[in-house]
Amino acid sequence: MKAAPFEYLRATSLDEAIEALGTPDARALAGGQSLVPLLNLRQARPSLVVDINRLDELSFLRKENGRLEIGALTRHRAVETSAVVRSEIPLLAEALGHVGHVAIRNRGTIGGSLAHADPAAELPAVMVALDADFTVRGASGERTVAARDFFLGPHRTALGRGELLTRISVPSHRGGWAVEELSRRSRDLALVAAFATVTMAGEVCESARIAVAGAGPAPIRATAAEESLTGGPMTDDAIALAADLTAAATDPPGDLHAPADYRREMAAVLTRRALARAKSWSAHDHGHPEEKQAKEGT
Repeated sequence: MKAAPFEYLRATSLDEAIEALGTPDARALAGGQSLVPLLNLRQARPSLVVDINRLDELSFLRKENGRLEIGALTRHRAVETSAVVRSEIPLLAEALGHVGHVAIRNRGTIGGSLAHADPAAELPAVMVALDADFTVRGASGERTVAARDFFLGPHRTALGRGELLTRISVPSHRGGWAVEELSRRSRDLALVAAFATVTMAGEVCESARIAVAGAGPAPIRATAAEESLTGGPMTDDAIALAADLTAAATDPPGDLHAPADYRREMAAVLTRRALARAKSWSAHDHGHPEEKQAKEGT
């Protein structure tokens, strides 16, 4: 199948792109890993496609004031393999390893994935878990939107007409972390995925962050589960309770891939695994799992 007819503009400046995106039914083209299939299936029928791939000012990755600043046009693979990301925000590096295949990650962009807002995708849930902030620019200027407020539903975000996601700001995290994902086939979109970070002081959990993908219309931040862990010993029973509270916070869909009850049950199972692994990593030197395995000779 071929895309329905549309006008095409290759933007040469950010201002030009934003002005063009003010056109009714205009869509931005970044990596194209989500939009192009939708065009070819005619599930998306924009009047205008605005190609932003020449906007080099949107492609950057740097550390500033204890936060990682990521340009929206930065490719998945560049973030995944960055030494700074693996050191400062290892949860993000591990999660990106679950995004499609390497060929997709070589082309797909961080901002494009977030703006696509697939509730089963890894990046939206990771950004919610990490308390990221998004910079959005439109004709009236820039504004900052917290990740937890950006995702409104399946493929729905806080972006308005003529607005473009330009920057992602993520605070550093040096505690334990883990990603646990269930999919029908390797590299498929997750049926359910759990993302967790913990900071430990001995056996006491100082802080915990838990987010789930694929178990609701948008990424779910399990705040009640986090609060149940914070300030107490992170025992097996405490982890099990947090996993049950996480599952209770979900609102999973039922479809031909998995019924809702199964997704909810797996949210608990995956959260329990993620928390246990995050606790284990927190007890060792910081670093990416691959780096630790190399040091340990495994």
